[in-house]
Amino acid sequence: MATSNSFSYDDLYSRNSIAIPRAENRHAKYDFAVAYPDPETLPLDGLAESLKTALEREGKGLALYPVSAGLPSLREWVAERLTRERNMQVSPEDIVLTSGSGEAISMLIAALTDPGDVLLTEEYVYLGTLRAMRRFGADVRSVKCDNDGIIPEELETTLSGLAAEGRKVKFLYTIPVFQNPLGWTMSLERRIKTLEITQKYGVPVLEDDCYVDLRFEGEDVTSFHSLDDTGRVLYVGSFSKIVAPGVRLGYMVAPPEVIQRAMSFKGGGGVNQFAALAVQEYAAGHMDRHIEEQNQALRVKRDAMLSALGENFGDAAQWSKPEGGLYVWLEMPEGTDLAGLQEPVFNQGVGYYNGTMFSPEGRGANCARLCFGHPTAETVSEGIAELARILEGHGVLRA
Repeated sequence: MATSNSFSYDDLYSRNSIAIPRAENRHAKYDFAVAYPDPETLPLDGLAESLKTALEREGKGLALYPVSAGLPSLREWVAERLTRERNMQVSPEDIVLTSGSGEAISMLIAALTDPGDVLLTEEYVYLGTLRAMRRFGADVRSVKCDNDGIIPEELETTLSGLAAEGRKVKFLYTIPVFQNPLGWTMSLERRIKTLEITQKYGVPVLEDDCYVDLRFEGEDVTSFHSLDDTGRVLYVGSFSKIVAPGVRLGYMVAPPEVIQRAMSFKGGGGVNQFAALAVQEYAAGHMDRHIEEQNQALRVKRDAMLSALGENFGDAAQWSKPEGGLYVWLEMPEGTDLAGLQEPVFNQGVGYYNGTMFSPEGRGANCARLCFGHPTAETVSEGIAELARILEGHGVLRA
């Protein structure tokens, strides 16, 4: 192992690199911070049996490196499902499998972004995407939202202002279904209006649809991609939320010329063929039923969180009431410093992520994202009560 007085790389690091300390994932007793799924609904037996079947059929193919776009049969399944469920007219050639949706997003950001380029997001945005945008030197601007999604007038004002400054916007990134972290689903009217405005200014849309299958109630809204016939919508999806994060499988849908550029930023060739075989075999026969069973379990947990917030926070706060997904967005009165309290509250046993972590401008210190996917319903209820007790102790919530 190298010693501390060994050769220094300080003058050699690229401008895009940042120092990320090595650390194990920390978990509070009541962990509402990270969007882990319900461990009891992971389809472990089904995956094991599916892998065995797939390996018996084509396991010797593991002796070869996988194709760069990923397992063809899994891409075929994705294309068929997107056509059926999201009204997207796509073929396997339009799809690239990636190591989770995070890699797909990073590849597209890298392919389209130079340092200083403007990228637009919703008012609060998935922190993994925000970090990737910053890593590539983007000037990230947010657009104000309400419970129906991006406010069209705010988007128009933002784009016209940037155009007047001579600033080119590379794309708008949106999570239109069960938005992370806000929880809402963008209405069809808003999607149509958003596309009209972005097309007016020549701005593509990067649609992150990774939560779309986690619907407990309400009606699906068709995808941005299905509403566009100009090739301006890029699409990203994931198996992390419907199978398991640990399988590290996601995908992108993009025009051929964009895929070619994005692939120049993909490391390690194709995705893990071992995992892809297991997921493809399982998906072909079991996915719809599995999603239904998983959503039934998640709905119970969401209801437990909403009920516990009502019982313990009352009218001292506001929170979202999502129709699916994994998140509830908690908003305390202005001046409440949930950002400063995040670490002390964690040390007292409750984990959450504060709003500033999701804001390009660092707003939202009085807000928190609460994830209900991993704990049991009973643990959710206990944890929210404990969070209220801790905040009372810090003087920011009255009993």
